[in-house]
Amino acid sequence: MSKPSTAQSQMVSDKDPTNLSRTFKYLLATQFMSRGIPFVFNSWIVRHLTEADYALYAVQFHLFVTCILFLSREGFRRACLRADMKCDSTAVEENTVKLMKVAWMTLPLGILITIAACFFVFWWQELSYSNPYAQAILINGGACLLELLAEPLYILSQNLLLLRLRLIVEAAATLSRCLTMYILIVNQTDMEKGIIFALSQAAYGACLFLGYWGYFLLFRAFRSSDLFPFRAGNLKDYDRQLSNMCFLFTLQSFRKLILQEGEKIVLVWLDTPYNQAVYGLVDKLGSLVVRLVFLPFEESSYVTFARSASGPHLDRSRKLGNCLAEALKLVLLIGLVFMAFGPSYSYSLIRLLYGQKWSDGEASTALRYFCVYIIVLAMNGTSEAFLHAVANENQLKRSNDSLLVFSVIYIVMNVLLIRSAGAVGLILANSLNMILRIIYSSVFIKHYFQDSSFSFSSCLPSGWTVLLFSGVTTLISEKIFLDRENFWPTFFIHFSIGFACFCVSSFVIYRRERLFINKIIRFRDHSD
Repeated sequence: MSKPSTAQSQMVSDKDPTNLSRTFKYLLATQFMSRGIPFVFNSWIVRHLTEADYALYAVQFHLFVTCILFLSREGFRRACLRADMKCDSTAVEENTVKLMKVAWMTLPLGILITIAACFFVFWWQELSYSNPYAQAILINGGACLLELLAEPLYILSQNLLLLRLRLIVEAAATLSRCLTMYILIVNQTDMEKGIIFALSQAAYGACLFLGYWGYFLLFRAFRSSDLFPFRAGNLKDYDRQLSNMCFLFTLQSFRKLILQEGEKIVLVWLDTPYNQAVYGLVDKLGSLVVRLVFLPFEESSYVTFARSASGPHLDRSRKLGNCLAEALKLVLLIGLVFMAFGPSYSYSLIRLLYGQKWSDGEASTALRYFCVYIIVLAMNGTSEAFLHAVANENQLKRSNDSLLVFSVIYIVMNVLLIRSAGAVGLILANSLNMILRIIYSSVFIKHYFQDSSFSFSSCLPSGWTVLLFSGVTTLISEKIFLDRENFWPTFFIHFSIGFACFCVSSFVIYRRERLFINKIIRFRDHSD
């Protein structure tokens, strides 16, 4: 028998694959590196770009790359994480072959979507190949293909819970993208900004490709026949249930893409580069907490819910109910903190990070609304993670149908509100969309736990009223004390009041939720 591989050994050493704490810890670290580095870099780049260039970087190219990658791989990621990877080495090798046969389908699908996306942009913008924008689009398309070449190994590593590998590879890729952009902006001042942005994206894709392939080939974690299961007599022997689930989730990803990126589609289609830049700035800043905390928490919750739902039937409902209640309570608590303090400090934050040019415009107003929007975004992420993790095939089909209805409502609201309220209108449309999706997920959850003691009231953290009182206090403080013309002295007064309110709120909430908070602090001691 062959010696157990590095990947298998790491997975076997994890006694409980449903351990939320370990998964969340690594995903949080991954998001901190892959989002925290660009956040620091973004504070520099905003001051060195025009509004039109920043709109190109933050909205237009981001939308192009996201559309290709999301449609190509999101459905496979969701479905393949539901696959059951056994811990003994023989079963791992057998399941790896089955998994890789399905995971490799992302590449041909991605090639087709990339070609279609490039052709559509060339046709819509009436571009020629000599146009720098057209060249940037082609480079971005190549960058997407590099990422998709690494996708099968990313899926395998996630199923084997090789979370440290993802942390290292994504941190290195993010750093290479930022450094590439910085070096080219500083040293190649005559180069088109669109080409610079595209080359930095290509550096990111190349790093992901080299990182995942380097690990699995150089460390020989698996045989090449396991990673490339394409023998002639073997192609028809694939997991049909898994491939059908991938197809279902891929269909759903088309609808989710509209819901997730619909506002950017409407921005690019209808609005000015200035409003695109304002929304891009607010989205990158306001959603930092979403990407750093809520996104890894949603991913780890999904893994935990999926593995718990496929586990032994004994006591499954109680365990799932407890996990869901605590997950919702945590995201609600974080969301309430941002809703309480975010609106009254939005102007100050943008002034400190990006300067008066941005803070005195629409950006600070849009960020105020975004801070309120964060709480519904957090609730939707966790509730939908539960739905997608435990729903059967028919329930997922009904969920897809509901997303189609929500997509239509969402697009209509975006078109109507962007004309009357600009970037703020897009945030309001997003909020309505999230509320509708939360209602749908809540109905599903209530029906799922109809024979259980689970209650939504148990998800509301004690002491939430003191946070609302703090929010009102800091809003009054901003109106009375903060003077935009005499910013620094008045800011310190305003900040001191907010800090005092935060300390009082933290003390009250800790006293009322001591057991829950202590469990979160010591969550490595809890396998559930």
